[in-house]
Amino acid sequence: MRHVAIIGSGPAGFYTAEALQKHYGEDVAIDLIDRLPVPYGLIRSGVAPDHQSIKAVYRRYEKVGLSPNVRFVGNVTVGGDVSIAELQALYDAVILATGAPDDRLLAIPGSDLPGVVGSAAFVGWYNGHPDFAALAPRLDTPGAAVIGNGNVALDVARILSKTTGEFAGSDISDHALNSLARSDIRDIHILGRRGPHQIAMTPKELGELGHLGEAAPHVRPEDLPPLEDDALLEPGMRKSVTHLRDFAAAAPTAKRKAIHFDFFAMPVAIEGDDKVERVIVERTTLTEDLRSVGTGETHAIPCGLVVTCIGYQTPPIEGVPFEHGRGRFANAEGVIGEGLYCVGWARRGPTGTIGTNRPDGFEVAEKIFATFGTANSGKGGPGALDGLLAARGARPVTFQDWQKIEAAEVDRARAGSPREKFTSIPEMLAAIAG
Repeated sequence: MRHVAIIGSGPAGFYTAEALQKHYGEDVAIDLIDRLPVPYGLIRSGVAPDHQSIKAVYRRYEKVGLSPNVRFVGNVTVGGDVSIAELQALYDAVILATGAPDDRLLAIPGSDLPGVVGSAAFVGWYNGHPDFAALAPRLDTPGAAVIGNGNVALDVARILSKTTGEFAGSDISDHALNSLARSDIRDIHILGRRGPHQIAMTPKELGELGHLGEAAPHVRPEDLPPLEDDALLEPGMRKSVTHLRDFAAAAPTAKRKAIHFDFFAMPVAIEGDDKVERVIVERTTLTEDLRSVGTGETHAIPCGLVVTCIGYQTPPIEGVPFEHGRGRFANAEGVIGEGLYCVGWARRGPTGTIGTNRPDGFEVAEKIFATFGTANSGKGGPGALDGLLAARGARPVTFQDWQKIEAAEVDRARAGSPREKFTSIPEMLAAIAG
């Protein structure tokens, strides 16, 4: 039997485990190792809580997790409880599926002021991630700026705009729901350096902004290109731009909140006395190759909260080659070195959708099968890992343990919510104990 360790139990990790099962059948033992006691990665803590249909993909991963030759080994830190070198000595192949959980930094003056948070932290806060549950973003301010022109920026703007009633059926964490209910934010500015034809926003997410109970989206008509230029866009992008045109043409409303799309607006500084008070933006224009360049014209946007949605990066792991400029592990088509691989965002950088990770898993599984075949290597695998962790006092969490955590979260959910997540590791471990 071949032994494979996958570091990370998000979509990339589970798709890779599924692919290995298809190649090897029962002749492979797979350990999905995660530093948290709960699986599913961004499905649990990254997808917006009001997008439950997207989160439902976890049912597919659950089937993999319950397979007899797949183990979830949660609450184990690679680089702390066990090293990559040790895992390579125990497994035929080690696959890094760690994702890209760290925010890219905004490199402008004032980006370190209180009130500036990255999207990974902000999304983790309202999703109940243990690392960010205590974030306490500034909501006692009338203005907020969201920097970025992708779906994450839309998620942040939508969450800041919704009423308490509009979160019915979601699994937003109670601490976030209560804080948002008291929020003073009324004006939300979505800042993008380029124009409507260069957004990375999908039609569904944009369309949702047009149906909010107490918030209305606003687009300046003068920022839109000529209507005939839309014919050059691919269909999905054309639908997105159509939403922007509808927002620009909409009649004024009496809604309490406004979502402003500020195109051709490049943040150049964040200012304030000991906290964020304003963002200075420079008006831009596009070159022939669609790069944004500053015009020298600047203005200030009053705000007390800034959420940067400018991308993510994979944290380095000691002993693993890393491309710092691209925020991912150095690899050639998923191969880092002998017996060491990577998949998903750890391989490609933070691009694509949840399903984009599936081909990565199958490609790496094929490489492993072609390299190692099915002959027994004699490596210790899961049993040897258990012995090593026990000797170090680690407390691994199994998939059956996770199901106890899940059941407890369902039991403690508010009316209409699918679950109320535990927001600390001690709480999760206590739920396992009963």
